[in-house]
Amino acid sequence: MKAIITGGAGFIGCNAAARFLGRGNEVVLLDNLSRRGADRNYAWLEAEAARVAEGHGGGAGAPGRRAGRGRLTLARVDVREREAVEAVFGEHADAEVVLHLAGQVAVTTSVADPRSDFEVNALGSFNVLEAARRLPRLRAYLYTSTNKVYGGMEDVGVIVKDGRYAYGTPELVNGVPETQPLDFHSPYGCSKGAADQYTIDYARIYGLPAVALRQSCIYGPRQMGVEDQGWVAWFCIAAALGRPITLYGDGMQVRDALHVSDLLDAYDRVIERIERVKGQALNLGGGPQHTVAIAEVPRMLERALGRPVELRYDEWRPGDQRVFVSDIRKAQRELDWTPEIGVREGVEQLFAWVQAHTELFQDM
Repeated sequence: MKAIITGGAGFIGCNAAARFLGRGNEVVLLDNLSRRGADRNYAWLEAEAARVAEGHGGGAGAPGRRAGRGRLTLARVDVREREAVEAVFGEHADAEVVLHLAGQVAVTTSVADPRSDFEVNALGSFNVLEAARRLPRLRAYLYTSTNKVYGGMEDVGVIVKDGRYAYGTPELVNGVPETQPLDFHSPYGCSKGAADQYTIDYARIYGLPAVALRQSCIYGPRQMGVEDQGWVAWFCIAAALGRPITLYGDGMQVRDALHVSDLLDAYDRVIERIERVKGQALNLGGGPQHTVAIAEVPRMLERALGRPVELRYDEWRPGDQRVFVSDIRKAQRELDWTPEIGVREGVEQLFAWVQAHTELFQDM
């Protein structure tokens, strides 16, 4: 099988690529390598591809798998460049799977530069969709959307319970379902939401085997988190380097967190069951069983370090929800999938990985 992964040198993209390579699949990365750490992730993937070629197998999520004919190709292309995107897809017209992961990923950046955010997330996604619908052998198209399409949900009652924010609405005991009205709060929510809806409509209008995956807080190894995005990884990096951690707001904000390994398991199931889920949106998050308050992560890191972590507080940031928990029952039902890695376990794994690779973060 051949897979095209846009944003393939990013955090999720490189983990997905490594898994495909470990199975002997051919992987084409479409990435402009502009994001901090992308060049390092690509170098790591080259090493993984070499391991596969030598018959050692490997790849995240695929330990012990026997290598096949896995091959890695990089197309250094920006998704905003329509002709360049179409050229890559034309060159790899035998691709069967497309993972569209490329994007501008921070709400704060979208507020500061909404035009670039639109061009990358909305226009770029349109370019990828148009190129993908001309692939004659396409079996599955996965778009990584976001829980930000549900907006701030200001009309939903929020309470404080056990030092955390929680939904005060009984109907949300299982989290926010896919039936929640969309409300594209922030330019980022607008651009990602537009691409989300285009993906669903391309399945309806053109028969594209496409699905929009509304992801929550994804974390794991090879995440070059920064303060504005990838907060779990950033907390781990800051703690490992002895830097202060800034909590925006009061730290009681709650998120459902999903380890990248569990996310990739869901991707596998989507590809296997695409006829069942195409044209739909699916929430992919930790769900009610895997939630964490933002201020709880530094305490986990303090236990791992055996010493205090310096905390600072600052003003709330635009579009920051006090609580967001995904209702993942639809994904569990349709994909026969459920997250397995708990937040504490996952954070400890990520912190151990960061500690073992601090050279990657010295210039951050």
